[in-house]
Amino acid sequence: MWEQFGPPSSFADPARTAIRAEGTRVLYADGRWRLCGTSGLWNVNFGYNNPRVADAIGEALRTASYLPAFRNSHRRAVDASRALVELCGAEHFGRVIHSTSGSAANDVTMKLARQYAALRGEPGRRLVAGLRGSYHGMTYGAHGLTGEDLGQAAYSVDRSLVRHVRHDDPAELAALLGAEGERVAAVVVEPVLGSGAFPLPETMLTALAALRETYGFLLVADEVATGFGRTGRNFASEDWPVRPDVLITSKGLTNGTCGAAAVLVSHRVCEEFERADAVLVHGETQAAAPTTCAAITASIGELERLDGARTPREAGERLTGVLAGLSGHPLVTGHGGTGCFQALRLGTDGGQLPFPGVLLTVAALRRAGLTVQPGPGCVQLIPTLVYGDEDFEELAACLRTGLDEAAEALLTGPLAAGPVGAAR
Repeated sequence: MWEQFGPPSSFADPARTAIRAEGTRVLYADGRWRLCGTSGLWNVNFGYNNPRVADAIGEALRTASYLPAFRNSHRRAVDASRALVELCGAEHFGRVIHSTSGSAANDVTMKLARQYAALRGEPGRRLVAGLRGSYHGMTYGAHGLTGEDLGQAAYSVDRSLVRHVRHDDPAELAALLGAEGERVAAVVVEPVLGSGAFPLPETMLTALAALRETYGFLLVADEVATGFGRTGRNFASEDWPVRPDVLITSKGLTNGTCGAAAVLVSHRVCEEFERADAVLVHGETQAAAPTTCAAITASIGELERLDGARTPREAGERLTGVLAGLSGHPLVTGHGGTGCFQALRLGTDGGQLPFPGVLLTVAALRRAGLTVQPGPGCVQLIPTLVYGDEDFEELAACLRTGLDEAAEALLTGPLAAGPVGAAR
């Protein structure tokens, strides 16, 4: 197996080869159960092996193992689409485009925005603007939209029709639109930047709303990571001054059980396609498969059940308390994010910890019994929404133990004078 985002030298490491998972923990080939600190990859919102989601998928496999959404539909896909529209707001959203990943959903969204502009008589609107530090995926189009440096130049990713601005600088966005606003088809933003867990400030959200009115671009909320209760609301964009024209969701959409994404399209965008009876040229073999649609419907049910018990909001508050308790640790410079989407910021000598040091810290936390993902100068903490008291207590203990080990190596041990220390 060619492991994703890892060098060949690390392939098949027993400490990183999972065997099974239950609730909030994963068993690895080295024989250890570890607490999962990232909900898989931000997607197992309702816990591993959630019985309600598993039962729904099983029933779909027995009654309709596969049905396509290519040039036709099926009842499970229609029902899942209706449930998504009702969850996100039927007064605003009209239809759902099914996809198989957040990356692919971003690709189809860029196609949708450009075709929408052409249907309105503005074929020159081909630019898509995003944010520096953002993450939208690794398919060819989404890789270009991603605002983090992830080898785009090495892979000759085409970014000629993409622009990036800071997530916290409305003036930079206004300047871009002042120069090229008539060519911008869409502005795509994550409510919380996927790399580093930086929420968009209110000033940026207010500016996006006003600039949309002035320049006429589509506002797209990439809620692949922030949807399904991750930030304490069903979707983070519910708190925006205006609703987005397009909302992308994935990850928690199926509790991580199926490769799936959904693009929710507002009535005003749908109406342009309906008026022209225009075909959006896009299709994916596994999009809206019956098992996927069953998982979507069951996940919506789980979200409504947990939200009624205030579980997502309370879990976010508990996570904030755990991270705040690490204030004063020699490697910790702070924390940020919202709900169960946060990052513990790391640094030494007043500066951000370089990436090799972050990877060393991630490895130390794994030895302590906690799995996390690295970010720019941080480790990312994205626990499931069903963490209980025991989980949060274990999280705090593992963080303290792993950080102590990393600090010993980085600040006082033999690595202090080595490449990581020299890079500080």
